[in-house]
Amino acid sequence: MRVANLAGRAVLLSGDGAIDIEKASGGRLPADPQALFERWDELRSWTPDAEPAPFEEADLGAPSPAPRQVFAIGVNYHEHAEESQIEPGARPPVFTKFVSCLTGQDAVVALPAGGLTDWEVELVVVIGRRAHQVDTADAWQYVAGLTAGQDLSERITQLSPPQPHQFSLGKSFPGFGPTGPWLVTADEFADPGDLEISCFLDGERMQHARTSQMIFSVPELIEKLSAVTPLLPGDVIFTGTPGGIGGTRTPARFLAPGEHLHSVIEGIGTLRTSFTGA
Repeated sequence: MRVANLAGRAVLLSGDGAIDIEKASGGRLPADPQALFERWDELRSWTPDAEPAPFEEADLGAPSPAPRQVFAIGVNYHEHAEESQIEPGARPPVFTKFVSCLTGQDAVVALPAGGLTDWEVELVVVIGRRAHQVDTADAWQYVAGLTAGQDLSERITQLSPPQPHQFSLGKSFPGFGPTGPWLVTADEFADPGDLEISCFLDGERMQHARTSQMIFSVPELIEKLSAVTPLLPGDVIFTGTPGGIGGTRTPARFLAPGEHLHSVIEGIGTLRTSFTGA
């Protein structure tokens, strides 16, 4: 099942078309993409009787546009830990991206003046059921679906002294949380824990890995997060980025106005983001 936010309305994607969920269900299911996560089990058991209509990908918003909680995981691939010269610990580093930074397909993001903005392609998980103290073995039952994302990061704001660093602020400028293009349920994948993930800057591949190379897998992240705080329907988890970020290259490379970033995850698709000056 592929579910999307089409111009602010929840839709089910079928082939090359979209089915408006509220209209096709006769009002039984909500039009609001965020409210839909509270009714996720009902959606999964519903079979639409409607013809899909053509749509434009440019009209797709963030699959979960206004979650109550956004979790972001740092240093979750060994290659990224090595390039960042950080030793992974027993628990993943966790921060947030403020909700106002979330955006969707074909977003045009203004780069902060005087900043050094980096790319970080990530698998993004959206929660479909309230999850508290969930065991790893049961964790996939609480996932609504998977999508692609970018944890865009302005490194000066993020890393300027003194300690502690301002991770959440440096990663929450407007548009710094593109996600999409749509949400794909876990049963659509042969193995949702092993997906090819890449990002391309103006056609040049900058990052490439498989999600099976995560230090903490999706189920392990859900177990560790839900052990502390309940995860709520529609909550978003950015699961960490592979190696290949711009700030650790020699010489360092950062995003520039006019460039185009494509974030690609196997079985999900391509999330497109463009950049302009401040």
